[in-house]
Amino acid sequence: MVSAIAVIRPARPEEAAALTALALRSKAYWGYDEAFMAACRDELTVAEDEVADRRTVVAQAQAPDGERLLGFATLEGYPPHGELGMLFVDPGSIGRGVGRLLFGHVAATAARLGFTRLSIDADPNAEPFYRAMGAVTVGRVPSGSIAGRTLPLMTVDLRALA
Repeated sequence: MVSAIAVIRPARPEEAAALTALALRSKAYWGYDEAFMAACRDELTVAEDEVADRRTVVAQAQAPDGERLLGFATLEGYPPHGELGMLFVDPGSIGRGVGRLLFGHVAATAARLGFTRLSIDADPNAEPFYRAMGAVTVGRVPSGSIAGRTLPLMTVDLRALA
């Protein structure tokens, strides 16, 4: 499970490069090849000037040599229907509750802001995780990176999580 010293906090613009690197490591965890990863690079890039607008939050732990980013997530759009735009966990923290912690934080924040539903364009490998979080698959959407590839479109009713 997540270490007691893990905290969720707003991401800082100067962390954009580190968040991009984390997203790429997390995506590569699932065994995608180099060509696939190169095609995804733009879509997985977090820009400094987007950090606040995308309501980016990080899960961080205190390490002996400083802070360590465990994962991050974004809440995008405007109430009542928004999007969980990104949720990535560092490979060394996958399966330790970091994703659950981030998802719970984003869902609670969204509900507090007046969102009633979030959509998720899920990586196929993440579909079981989102299902466990209460999301349902409602269709398929085109990949933003790979021509001809489709992704599960999922939604979560935030009122049902309350």
